[in-house]
Amino acid sequence: MISLPAVTAEETSLPDGSVQFHANIEPLVRFLEETPRSKLLERVAERIRGGLSYRDLLAATLLAGIRNVQPRPAVGFKFHCVLVIYSAHQASMASPNDQRWLPLLWAVDYFKRSQAQDLSEGNWTMAAVDDSRVPSGRASLRQLRRSLDQWDVDGADVAAAGAARNLSTGRLLDTFARYGSRDYRNIGHKAIYVAGAFRTLEVIGPEHAEPVMRSLSYALLNHSGEPNPAESDLMPDRDGRENDERVERISAGWLAGKRDDDAAAELLTALRSESSGGACDLVVEMIQRGIHPSSVYDGLFLAASELVTRQPAIVPLHCVTTTNAMHYLFRSVTDDRLRRWILLQNTAFVTRLRDSAKDRDKLPDRPIDRLAATDSDGDAPSVESIFAEVRKDRAAAAGKMLAYLQSGGSVHALMQQARECVFLKGDDSHDYKFSSAVLEDYSQIGPAWRDRYLAGCSYLLRGDSEADTKLAMQARSLGV
Repeated sequence: MISLPAVTAEETSLPDGSVQFHANIEPLVRFLEETPRSKLLERVAERIRGGLSYRDLLAATLLAGIRNVQPRPAVGFKFHCVLVIYSAHQASMASPNDQRWLPLLWAVDYFKRSQAQDLSEGNWTMAAVDDSRVPSGRASLRQLRRSLDQWDVDGADVAAAGAARNLSTGRLLDTFARYGSRDYRNIGHKAIYVAGAFRTLEVIGPEHAEPVMRSLSYALLNHSGEPNPAESDLMPDRDGRENDERVERISAGWLAGKRDDDAAAELLTALRSESSGGACDLVVEMIQRGIHPSSVYDGLFLAASELVTRQPAIVPLHCVTTTNAMHYLFRSVTDDRLRRWILLQNTAFVTRLRDSAKDRDKLPDRPIDRLAATDSDGDAPSVESIFAEVRKDRAAAAGKMLAYLQSGGSVHALMQQARECVFLKGDDSHDYKFSSAVLEDYSQIGPAWRDRYLAGCSYLLRGDSEADTKLAMQARSLGV
C-alpha cells in the first residue's frame, strides 16, 4: 500500500487536458512532478519509510517521464529518463538489499533533470486521448498497423489507446517490436524503448499499458526533418524493406541448427567491414547451412563489444544496448517470420552503427578474438585490481578481466563490483543502460565467447578511481 494522505477528485484533476493515470498511481505521479528536485529524494525516502512500495515508485517514475518529457526531436537525450527505467530496475533487482533503492532513487532524480530540460524547451505534456476516436476490438490493431505504416501520428495515437484496451501485451509486443526495429533512426533508441517499455510493464502491471502504448507510437513515428518515409526511399528504411524480401529465403526448421563457435567468429570478421546487405546475406546463408541463430547472436554481441574497444564512445555503446534490446525482442515475439526479420535487422543495425562510429572518429583495429589475458606477477588479478584500472587504463583493465575470468574467478563478484561502481560513480543514463545490458547478455552468449565479450565491454564500465557522485552520497545518507 502507498502511504499517502487522502486526495480528493478535484485535487487529481488536470484542467489543462493532460493525460491522467489510474487513480491509485496519479497522486504519486503528481508528487514526483510537483516536488522540487532539491527536496525530492528526501521526501521520497520519507514515503518509503512510511510504506511506499518499490513497484509503485517504479511505475510512477516511468509515467511521470511519459507525461512530461517529449521523445522528440530524437528518441534519446532528455527522453532517457524513460528509456533508462528498466535498466535501473535490472540494477536494483541484482543488488544487495542495502543498495536496492539506489538505482531507482537515481532514476527519480534523473526524471527531474529531464523535466526541467523539457520545460525549458516548451513544456510539452502528453494530452488526454480523444475517446470519441478510439477504435474498438480488432479494428484497433488494424488501424494501429495502418497508421504506423503511414507514419500517421494522430491515427496511431488513438489506435494505440484502443489496442491497449482490447489486446494482450503479447499481441501488442509483436506489433511494436516490428515498428521499433524497422528503421535506423536515433541509433537504436526505438528498439530500446520498445524492449524497455514492455519489460517494465511486466513489473508494474498491464493496467498502465495505455499511456505507454501511446507514448511508444509517438516515439516510433519520429522522423524529424524528413519527408514521410512511407512515401520516400530513405536510407534508414532500406534495410527493413530489403530484409522483408531476404527473410523469405530462410526456410522452415531454421531453429533446428547447431551452435557453432567458428560461425560466430566468421560473422565477427565479416561485421568489421561488410555492408549491411552483405552481412544480412551472410546470416541467411549461415542459417541455411544449419547454424543455430544463437551463434549468429554470438557474432553480433562480439562485434558490439569489439566496437566499444575500438571507440569507447556513445555510438559503440548503443551498438551494445541496441543489440541487447533487439535480442530481447527476438526471444519474445510470437510470430516466427517476425523473429527471423528481427535477427536480420539486428545484423544490419550493427553494420550501420559501426559506420556511424567511423563517421565520428577513428576505429583502430582491436580484434576481440585476439584480446590477450594479462596477469599480475604470475598471479590471477583480483576484482579490486581490475576496477582500479577501469576507466584509467582501459586496455589493462580488459586484459586483467579476461585473465580473471579465464582463471575461474567469480563472475558474480565481478558483476557486483561493476554494479556498485555504477551506483556510486555513474552520473548518466548510459551508465545504467550499458551496464545492465552487458551484465545480462553475458549469460546469453556461448561459453567460448562470453568472457571476451565482458572484458571488451569493460572499456565503458565505471571504475574505482572515479569519485562518488553527490547524488550517491545523498541517497546513501537517507538510509533507505
